[in-house]
Amino acid sequence: MNNRLSFWEKGQAAVKTLFGIGTYLKKSKIEASLRELIEFRLSQINGCAYCLDMHYKDARAHGETEQRLYGLSAWRESPYYTDRERAAFAWAEAVNKCDVPDAVYAEALKQFSEEELVDLTLVVVSINAWNRFNIAFPNGIGTYQVGQFS
Repeated sequence: MNNRLSFWEKGQAAVKTLFGIGTYLKKSKIEASLRELIEFRLSQINGCAYCLDMHYKDARAHGETEQRLYGLSAWRESPYYTDRERAAFAWAEAVNKCDVPDAVYAEALKQFSEEELVDLTLVVVSINAWNRFNIAFPNGIGTYQVGQFS
């Protein structure tokens, strides 16, 4: 593939806006470990190599196990996840598909407050934006260093 423009250089205002969302989410009640798992899972679904590399490295640096990361694509059948995590994965995948059944909504409300559910949805919106930018303008896949954007 030919080199494409760097959205890091040409899209500073957009990048700044996305980092602002990330700053907000870091202060939310959605725990960092869960955010990383959701970002990793949706990056799997969306096929974003840069984000997979980033969130794998960040999750491991924050203590996530190899087993839970490897099992994430089969979370429904894997015994490694809490009920809260399972509700979050189902919610994230449904929002990602733009099809949120009532049963998924009801289960999410059992595990998350209404404010948390809004923030969980923002996690989905945010990683989708990053996935799309990194897929459209791939630069430096595999070069991410833990803490690079902290």
